Amino acid sequence: MLIESFANKNVLYIVVFSMALILTMWSRHQPFPSISKRLGIISFGYLGLLLLAETAPRPMKLEVVLLTMFVFSGLGIWVGMYHLLKTRRDVIIAPMFGFLFCISSTGLVVNLWDQLESVEHWVGFLTLGALYSGQTWLVFRGLLIGRLPLAWSQAGFIALSRGQLYGPHGAIECFEKAWDAEEEHLNPMAYFALMNIHTFLHNDEEMIRWSDLLDLSGGKDAIDEQWIEAVEKHITVLSKASLDDTTDTKE
Repeated sequence: MLIESFANKNVLYIVVFSMALILTMWSRHQPFPSISKRLGIISFGYLGLLLLAETAPRPMKLEVVLLTMFVFSGLGIWVGMYHLLKTRRDVIIAPMFGFLFCISSTGLVVNLWDQLESVEHWVGFLTLGALYSGQTWLVFRGLLIGRLPLAWSQAGFIALSRGQLYGPHGAIECFEKAWDAEEEHLNPMAYFALMNIHTFLHNDEEMIRWSDLLDLSGGKDAIDEQWIEAVEKHITVLSKASLDDTTDTKE
């Protein structure tokens, strides 16, 4: 029984490690990578505490480990749902913690199964069915169809304000991902930003390409005036900085 319990706990620890690793690795594919990366680091810390507890003279019982995972994953789902539906800046936190929540819930029910009566068996079974249905929705909503056009647009604007045009999470990459068939009002905003960036970079072919897409999506009339002014302001700052660098080089 002790060997079986230890083996089960090892499986749980592997699950937590895998979830933390996925959150950390996949964070680079999110418009704001610090969110899921931070949760991944916290998950590694949580795993470290569990492993530290295993070295104690009286290690935690399997039920206690499952209960802590149940609470920890529940908090993770709450954070993930906030970013999935409210801020719309991350789509992987909720599904990942959802997997851990379902596993810990199933473990708790299985370990208490012999102590439950017939009615409680049905309640536990139906509860698990509802949890797995919710997890299916999280996977579908987050990992399969989850798109973050607004967040990519926000990340692109931040990168533009910092003068970071190229590379991972640069303004060009972010704005190229800031489109969505269901939120068409965001498309011309990204096209306008890309058109201005490539105009600044003297990439005529790319500038013409994004200009044509902008015209097809409604032109500048489809964009909020504040967005136009903000983008042009940052492009002007970049142009002045580039001109100053050229002047200093000549001197």
